[in-house]
Amino acid sequence: MPQQPRLLLATNNQGKVAEFRSLLDGCGWQLVTPPDVGIQLDVEETGQTYLENATLKALAFARTSGLTSLADDSGLEVDALDGRPGILSARYAGEDLTDGERVAALMEQLAGVDEDARTARFRCVIAIATADGEVTSVEGTVEGRIAVEPRGENGFGYDPVFELPDRGLTVAELTASEKHAVSHRGVAARKARKLLENMLHDR
Repeated sequence: MPQQPRLLLATNNQGKVAEFRSLLDGCGWQLVTPPDVGIQLDVEETGQTYLENATLKALAFARTSGLTSLADDSGLEVDALDGRPGILSARYAGEDLTDGERVAALMEQLAGVDEDARTARFRCVIAIATADGEVTSVEGTVEGRIAVEPRGENGFGYDPVFELPDRGLTVAELTASEKHAVSHRGVAARKARKLLENMLHDR
């Protein structure tokens, strides 16, 4: 049986690594992480869009490792905050804050905002870069609203306050498989899986 080609998950975020391992399981590629291949790389996210940031990361890891690399950039867009925190979601309210501190800062900004005005979406863009610099990308979104208080113990980031109105649950109250079925990263990863399968066929 031929050895599977390696796909580098171009992230240092262990929550994302776990999600991508689950979402891309069985895609035909051997999923590896930066520590697996002896790489330590922090890419400055200087892009103005999710696509620019995802591309920056994917290309940097691909060129450093010589492996096809997959990176994503994602964020929370709150309508009452004119789309913020958006691409700054991971650094919102300051550098080196915990997820809990970022959530608390967001909740403070939305204090007094009516429930029906707390609409929001998660957006994820995935970029796949080859070692010779070719890049393809896909996008996924999920619509919801910001809950009045955090609920749930699962997930990471803003999951405890992102509520799915049709479920009446926050993303952090879903099981991993339930989250993958509806999440922005799940939607984007299913599209990325098709790209990866096509790349295998074209090799």
